[in-house]
Amino acid sequence: MISSAKSKKISSAQMRAARAMLRLSALDLARLSKVGVATIRRVEVIDGEIPVTAANEAAIRQALEAAGIEFIDEDKAGEGVRFRKPQKTTRK
Repeated sequence: MISSAKSKKISSAQMRAARAMLRLSALDLARLSKVGVATIRRVEVIDGEIPVTAANEAAIRQALEAAGIEFIDEDKAGEGVRFRKPQKTTRK
């Protein structure tokens, strides 16, 4: 199941994986999300859901999704991240 606005918070592992896939530093993600770099670094070392405010979690998720990441909610196979499939463009 692909995550949506009503999904659970992203996990620290998902955040680390997404950042690695995009080759972003913690500082890069902090700048993109407008969340402090200390917050980014702090939550990446904790297991499970990231312990941040809803606003910070939304900002981090939005920044990563805007960069092309899609979050996958936990199911039988586990949680994860992947690159979002590019949208097909139609020519007129």
